[in-house]
Parts: sequence; structure tokens; C-alpha cells
Amino acid sequence: MKPVILILIPFWESYIAELTERFEVRHAPTAQQRLDEVQARGETVDIVLTNGATGLRADEIDAMPRLAFASTLGAGYENVAVSHAKERGIVLATGAGTNEDCVADHALALMLATVRSIPRLDSACRRGVWRDELPIFPQISGKRLGVLGLGSIGRKIARRCEAFDMAVGYHNRTERAELGYRYFESPNALAQWCDILVVAAPGGLTTKHLVNRPVLNALGPDGFLVNIARGSLVDTQALAQALSSGEIRGAGIDVYEGEPKPPQALIELENVVLTPHVAGWSPESIDASVRCFMDNVALHLEGKPVNTPI
Repeated sequence: MKPVILILIPFWESYIAELTERFEVRHAPTAQQRLDEVQARGETVDIVLTNGATGLRADEIDAMPRLAFASTLGAGYENVAVSHAKERGIVLATGAGTNEDCVADHALALMLATVRSIPRLDSACRRGVWRDELPIFPQISGKRLGVLGLGSIGRKIARRCEAFDMAVGYHNRTERAELGYRYFESPNALAQWCDILVVAAPGGLTTKHLVNRPVLNALGPDGFLVNIARGSLVDTQALAQALSSGEIRGAGIDVYEGEPKPPQALIELENVVLTPHVAGWSPESIDASVRCFMDNVALHLEGKPVNTPI
């Protein structure tokens, strides 16, 4: 019999067809489908594919006595019951390293679009508005970049910004002195120093609302915020207030609380650029993520260590 893979996230038909050659694939991307699959046929599942936001709960793990391997498609795993899975001896993996370049590219795109107000200028041009009637927007070259979370994605963002002659500072759980960037002891201190604050830290309870009202106040009326990490890291209501009142100048947001519902507090604001959690999505990154999952599954079935374990 083929091993059974339960996929809990939206997935692409071409990859499902490829997996079907070696596995019995069950696709349950909606909450109801997920509930039905776990309750009705959870005891037959050998492998689970999810992502950090969708996660895998402890009660679901308990309903899958044959489950031996679970993976997230991306690098995050904040809603996976890691300790519970490991107590069961389940092998856990991520898609770490597969979409870092894409996320870093998107962070720069959001940064430029926000600071230069590209959507607003595009709309004005289409309405026949000439530049003399518009505000003048700043450049990013020579500005101070603050990276909140200097992991692999944060480092790639920082390196890209070096090409714009930007000074780089960061706050991280541990100092990375070997990288040569300026270290700050707190998010507030980093925000007070920088012109553009990019959020690139992991999600989860320990980082919830890491960017709050005091951090936004510290960023100041000429400051910009970019979030390509997780929506939970930024207090949406505090951000909306800061943008509306001019406490900060603008924001570029790819991730937001309450996904996939649009962030109602932000959508009417002219000084925010929004994208629907697509920073890590490109044909190249998606293929790399799926190939990483397939490679890890193959290694697991051969009794070998996976390439990207949790």
C-alpha cells in the first residue's frame, strides 16, 4: 500500500499529480475538510504537510497513530505542536532556505513602493495629475535600516540594502557580531535609531505584538515600517493609529492579523502598501519548497536524517 499524505494547505494540482505516483494523497485545505479527514481517516495518515500559519495541533497528532513525519512547506512552524510531536517520535521538518531570496526581494519591493509611494504616484499619473501637484517622497539610499530579526531572511534583506548605501542595525535574540552590523538591545532602541524598520522575526506567542505602540512612537513621524514576517508581530490597531495620526510616515505590509481576511483598519489608508502574504511566493520558490518536502520525505522513508529538521 502507498503511504498516505494528508496536505492541510492549498496546494498545486501539478504537484499533487506528481505525489500521487508514489503516495495516496488527501488534500484538506479548508477547516471542514481538515476536520472530516482527521476524524474519519486520521488513523491511516503517515505523513502531514502543512505550513506555519495552518499548523498541526496536538489533538490532531493524537488522532493519527501512524503519523511518523510532518513538515511545513515554508520555514515557519509557529502553530505546529512541536513538543507533542517529538514526544511521539514524529520526525519534523521545514522548508527552510527555499524562499529566502524571494522574501528578501519582496521586502525591498515593499520598501521602495512604500517610501517612494509608488501606488499613489501610479494612481495620480493615470488620473492625469502632474508631479507639481504632488508631495515629494524620500529616497531609500543613504537611510538607516533596522532589521528586527537577523535570521537568514533578515541577513539577505540587509545585504540587499547595503547596495543602496544604507547603514544597517538590528535587534536579535542573540548578537551576531561577526556580521559587522550595529546591534541594539531592544526593538524600541532599534526603532528610535532607524529610518526604515523591517520585521523579519519568527512568529509565535513569544513575538506577538513585538512591534507595538511604543516601538511605533520610537520610529517616529519620518519612519517607515515593513513587515514580511508574520502578522502577529505587529499590533494592527496601533499601526493604524500611527499611520492615521502621522506618528509614522508609512508602512509596507505583506502579512497581517486575521489572514486571509483583509486588514480593515489599514485598507483605506493612503500611506500603506498592502500585499496578500505573497512575499515567499514565486514559481522558483514554490518549486524549491515542494522539492525540499519531497526530498525530506524520501530521506525519511529510507531511514535517513532529513535535510531541514526542526
